[in-house]
This record gives sequence, C-alpha cells and structure tokens, in this order.
Amino acid sequence: MPSVAELVRAHTSLSEDDLRWLTELLGEWHLLCDLSFADLVLWLPRADGTGYVAGAQVRPTTGPTSYVEDLVGQTMEVGRRPLVDGAFEAGRIRRDSDPEWWDAIPVRVEAIPVLREGRVIAVISRTTNLVAVRTPSRLELVYLDAAGLLARMIAEGRFPQPGDTTPARRGAPRVGDGLIRVDAAGVVGFASPNAMSAYRRLGLVGDLVGHPLGPVTQALVAPGSAVDEGLEVVLAGRRPRLLEVASATAVVSVRSIPLDPGGVDHGAFVLVRDVTDLRRRDQQLLSKDATIREIHHRVKNNLQTVASLLRLQSRRVGDPTARAALREAVQRVRAIAVVHEMLSERTDEDVDLDEVLEALLAMTVEVAAPAARVRMLREGSAGRAPAELATPVAMAVAELLQNAVEHGLADREGTVTMRSTRSATHLVVSVEDDGWGVPAGLDPESGGSLGLRIVTTLVTERGGTFELLRRADGPSDGVGTRAVVRVPVGAG
Repeated sequence: MPSVAELVRAHTSLSEDDLRWLTELLGEWHLLCDLSFADLVLWLPRADGTGYVAGAQVRPTTGPTSYVEDLVGQTMEVGRRPLVDGAFEAGRIRRDSDPEWWDAIPVRVEAIPVLREGRVIAVISRTTNLVAVRTPSRLELVYLDAAGLLARMIAEGRFPQPGDTTPARRGAPRVGDGLIRVDAAGVVGFASPNAMSAYRRLGLVGDLVGHPLGPVTQALVAPGSAVDEGLEVVLAGRRPRLLEVASATAVVSVRSIPLDPGGVDHGAFVLVRDVTDLRRRDQQLLSKDATIREIHHRVKNNLQTVASLLRLQSRRVGDPTARAALREAVQRVRAIAVVHEMLSERTDEDVDLDEVLEALLAMTVEVAAPAARVRMLREGSAGRAPAELATPVAMAVAELLQNAVEHGLADREGTVTMRSTRSATHLVVSVEDDGWGVPAGLDPESGGSLGLRIVTTLVTERGGTFELLRRADGPSDGVGTRAVVRVPVGAG
C-alpha cells in the first residue's frame, strides 16, 4: 500500500510543507475517528484538477466500520461525491441531511476541508455506519460534541495545534481509554467510566464532575514525586500536552486537547489511561538492562585482570617462545574485553564494530607497533553487529593485526592498513601490510601459526571464509600480504 508521501508526490501539486502538515494531521486524526464513531478517508486533490486520490484511511475503534475494503490509492472523479467537491471549493464542512445507502448499509457522510495557511489542501470524508443506530448515551453525546468541535478546528487550520509536542510514547492514551470533558474554566463536566477508574486508582475518593481537574489531580500526586510545573495549566485545557501523574498507588497518563474553534475557548477534552502495569514493566526492563550492562562490565574487568596476570607471568618466563605465547594470549583476552566494554555502555546487545576496530588498532600500536617503525591506517565502515558476531570478528582482526606487525613487517618499517566494507549480507575486513609477504602456497589452517589457525576456526564457525594472499601491488623489495575475513551478517 503506498504511503501518503508517495501519493502526494505522484498525484498532486502540494508542497513539502503541505505534506508535513498532512503527516502531522494523520498522526492525530484517530482522535476525530474514535470521537465520531466514523471512518475517515483523506482525499488529495489531483494536480490536473480532474478529481482526487485517497491518501489515507482510518477505521474507528469505538464503532462499526463503513468500509470493508481499503481505499488508499483509489481515485475519484470530480462530481462523484458532491460533498467532497463542495468542501474543497468552499472551504467549509458539508454534510448530507439524509443517510445514504452503501451495499445495504445506511451511512451518514460528511466532508471536512483540511485548511493550511488559508488554502484547502485536502478533504476528509467522515462516514458513519448507522446500522446500530439507537438513542445515544451521555458518553456518546460528549464524544460527538468534541468531534464536532475538532472537525471545525481542522476546517479552520487550527488542528494539529501549534506547539503540541506530544511524543509518540508507548502508553499514550486514546479515546476509548478514558475521556474527561472540562469547560473553559477547567471544571469537569463529564468523566467516562474508564477515566473514573483510572482516577480511583490514583486515590480519588469523591467525584470529578463539578470540580476543577487541575487542583484535584495535583492533590493526588505522591509526596516527593516529581511534579510537572504545567500540570494544572494543561489539565485546565489551556495547553496541548501529554504528561504522567504518579500517586502512591498508580501511574496515569493524561493528554489534554484544547478546543477553540473560531478562536473561542470551549474548554478541552482530556484523555486518560492507567499505565501503572506498563510503567512497572518498563522499570523491570530498565533494571534488567542495567543488570546486563553490569555483567558485561564485570566480565570486562575480569578479562583485564586475566590479561594483567598473564602479562606479569610473561615477565617471569625466561624462554622467549613461552614469553611470546603469553604475550599473544594477552592480546586475545584484551580483544574479547573490548567487545564487553562496548556492551557495558549500551542498552542493547549490538556493538559498533567501527569503535571495536579503532580500539584494536590502538591496542596493537600500544603493544606491538612502535610509532617510529609502523604506521597503522583504517578505511571503510563495518557498521553494527550483535555480540555473537562482534566477538569472533574482534579476535580474528586482533590476530591479523598482530601477525602483520610481528611477522609481515618483522623488523622493517612499513604500513598496516585495515579496510572494512559492509553489505546487506556480508561483512568483509581485510588487513594488509607492505612487508616481506606470506610464503607461497601457505595453508593458514594446516601450515600457519597458531594465530592463523585460530582465525580460520573463528571465521569458518560463523559460516565465513578466510584468505591469506600475496599482494600483487607490493613494494619492490617485498610483496606484502593481504588477509581477508568475510563473514555473513543480517540485513543492515
């Protein structure tokens, strides 16, 4: 299904600013949909003036739908829906006095112009299924009254409201979660049963109706809890905003939508949702994330301790071969510690491989590559990867860097270059030097050093490949070596 942005750019002459306004409206039009108990369809004017294209559609969660099929992308010629034509031309809401019949379903249709900076840029058709029509309850009358005021605000270019920075936070209330209607003085005139239940959990003993919502809510806030300075202003209906109220027993999310069609203050409707359980689970997840980060931090510290002990042991060993083996073991342990250090600083299990590779270069320079003799370079980007991939890649690259410095260049000056590329399916990391070159026909798995056999094992266990090649573009007094690790990764 095409997006509204794709349809706007393909079929209309609307500007990018118009598109941004429509996108903001579509992020909020579920309010009008649920308050109206009606389906909404956004009709975009075609650039050639011959009709409209359906840019978006939403169905109510509070009532039956009028549309079985999706209309997005369908076109409609001028004259087919006179109400839409009239709303677009006159810039005013148009409605039928008598119901229409669609596939044996009686519906009431209304067309609401979408105004921006004095221009009609689209039309919303509001279609109500009348099959289950009956005498409306008080709640339904309040809903419909708020919907009528909201529709007028859209037709006047007053909604979405400037300055409404309501975040798309998990747990934000919807119409069906609970609704409170306050007048221009901020006094509650109606509270739905769900809204009353939420306030009862906050600790409310009496009734809300007839009382100013701001002070009543302020009195329920738990002592010592952080209180939003604009709480009473928001709940009085003078500012559009989403905030949370926490008492000793519950947490309630509240959102105020001021109603001011024609510039006249009609109060506001306040959406209410009990998010106590949701926030408790959020807190549990945060605690779990903190525990996981602490575990990674401790593992990193333990690995660094092991590396320090091995380094101390190497200083007491007289055999040069044994000393070199212990030094290589230190590098391997530190390579694993680098990954755990990155994980200890994040809330997920992904690692920035570029940071890991930078750390490995610095570690190689510190231990095995005196700055006066070897120059270390890095090119390309490796992206992000889960820990189960980052750890073997880090160990393999650490081995290759150390091998390039100690064996590829040996006692000569030169350059070691690490290059990384990332595609949707594979990560490729190469380590190149301009040193003596690998012996012809060397098999890393059977004839190479322990380090090369470790690299081969790490890479093949991940379903990847490892190549050790003589560089064709090497210097005249040496052919150089290119070691290439290629491992499969997920998309991105």
